Amino acid sequence: ASLRAGSRPALLAALLLTGAVGEDQLDPLLPQWRQAARSLAKRNYAQRVAVPADAIPPRPGSGPPLNDEQQAAAAAIRAHSGFATYLLDGVTGSGKTEVYLQAIADCLAAGKQALVLVPEIGLTPQTLGRFRSRLGVPVHALHSGLSDGERARVWAAAWRGEAKLIVGTRSAVFTPLPNAGLIVIDEEHDGSYKQQDGIRYHARDFALVRGKALDVPVILGSATPSLESLHNAYSGRYQHLRLSRRAGDARPPRVRVLDVRKRPLKDGLSPEVLAGIGATLARGEQVLVFKNRRGYAPVLLCHDCGWTAACQRCSTPLHQTPMTVHAGGRRLQCHHCGARQPAPLACPACASLALQPQGIGTERLEERLTEAFPDFPVVRIDRSTTQRRDALETQLARLGTEAGILVGTQILAKGHDLPRLTMVVVVGIDEGLFSADFRAAEKLAQQLIQVAGRAGRADRPGEVWLQTHHPEHPLLQTLVNGGYHAFADAELQQREAAGFPPFAHLALFRAEAKDVAAANQFLLAVRGLTSAEPGTQSPAFAAVECYGPMPAPMPRRAGFQRTQLLLSAQQRAALHRLLDTQLPTIYALPQARRVRWSLDVDPIDLY
Repeated sequence: ASLRAGSRPALLAALLLTGAVGEDQLDPLLPQWRQAARSLAKRNYAQRVAVPADAIPPRPGSGPPLNDEQQAAAAAIRAHSGFATYLLDGVTGSGKTEVYLQAIADCLAAGKQALVLVPEIGLTPQTLGRFRSRLGVPVHALHSGLSDGERARVWAAAWRGEAKLIVGTRSAVFTPLPNAGLIVIDEEHDGSYKQQDGIRYHARDFALVRGKALDVPVILGSATPSLESLHNAYSGRYQHLRLSRRAGDARPPRVRVLDVRKRPLKDGLSPEVLAGIGATLARGEQVLVFKNRRGYAPVLLCHDCGWTAACQRCSTPLHQTPMTVHAGGRRLQCHHCGARQPAPLACPACASLALQPQGIGTERLEERLTEAFPDFPVVRIDRSTTQRRDALETQLARLGTEAGILVGTQILAKGHDLPRLTMVVVVGIDEGLFSADFRAAEKLAQQLIQVAGRAGRADRPGEVWLQTHHPEHPLLQTLVNGGYHAFADAELQQREAAGFPPFAHLALFRAEAKDVAAANQFLLAVRGLTSAEPGTQSPAFAAVECYGPMPAPMPRRAGFQRTQLLLSAQQRAALHRLLDTQLPTIYALPQARRVRWSLDVDPIDLY
């Protein structure tokens, strides 16, 4: 309370001195400024207004000294003036951003423009604040949360060469850069960089194309690089820059794999985990409980007859897709097509009142933890709570620097600096251990390493609890005992043996129609144009294998029947030759007019 009371005069003094101050400048200096600002606004002493990120003149600041690994990485980037790709491969907390800042500072000093891509809108304000406070130049944001006018203003400033530093999400890769000097892709492994509908593209890959065309260096940064990027680094296509230790001599978090077999679980949480959370809160520290499933529960079940609430427009090969329970059991929503409806009060099949939510989501965890620790704030961060502009910052500000609990999905695994967070609990690992998707293991490993990296900093050692029914699983054992690169090396060997990317190149034709026969007829026609009987193939076609047509893993979504056709080639050039040759004919197929179809080159999933 005394800290909050002291924040009000401190904030007022700052405003009287400067006239205006940015929120990003207040966060590190006055953690309780939001309550002080509300108090001053009520008394008409101050006004909080939304302004463009470049409206308040920034003041350059100095950062921490670089360690030897960071200095070597910065020097390697500085030594090359033209196009080159650098994979900045550093453990979580190793100071990759400091290397970015050094490279950007060099770029700006040369009078050039720099473009920085981040995977999520929620990371943009944090990145903007850090870059503004350090570099002393206006930082321009570009993302879908801005109005058309705001985006147009930044786009025009970039086109004129006035915007020197642009930070944005996926679509910012198209920003005009007449005086380009550097492109940075943070968290390069993140699937958010792939546009999955409309014009399909991967912002990371397109950034490399732009970097080559503009003859500027491109930095790909990650604590868990994609297997494609690691393969390119190992083969010499990328320069591999390693940061192997945390900045400030911080120790890596201690990882505990907790076998929950035969243990009582309360809404997915074991007694040991609940005790550990209580001890962490008692020390005045923060806890992150990670569950990559939003909603209250994934299934609503009738205990008397077995009925489950299912989406009438979506289905998998064996059953209709369950609707997720939201709002504490009052609403049902399909996470595939977006359909919503009120939850029934009684079973539609047998009229029983014994309807029970099965499984857990972030809403249920929030409810359970609020009951277990009523004296501490519990803040839920998922897509449902962060849809509004600046919602993520607002949610994180609710916790501030006080002891409390964050409950969230993968949004929280991406680069947020939470200095008082010392304990991470991962719930529901087992769901990702068994999947038909050949990329599932890579995605799970990246997710676990990223979320574990939120725990602990230099003065506060962290711990990570992994709850599982399969503690002996090879993926978990490899990650815990050998780290991400041990996993990645083993996974690359398996991919090579199976002929999967990055040792093969894929293109996926997707077709959907109300009538599955129409979708299949179109893809059969496509197959006829992209493959032939052995011995009759042209050289351009012989190197490409064709699989399908076959039902999509989710054969019906939003009322449409879905099928797909997969093309695979060991050489990218062979695949592109075939597509370039046959696409005009495919567009002209009469069957194409009866379906919705798309071509996805280098798909990141097969759904």
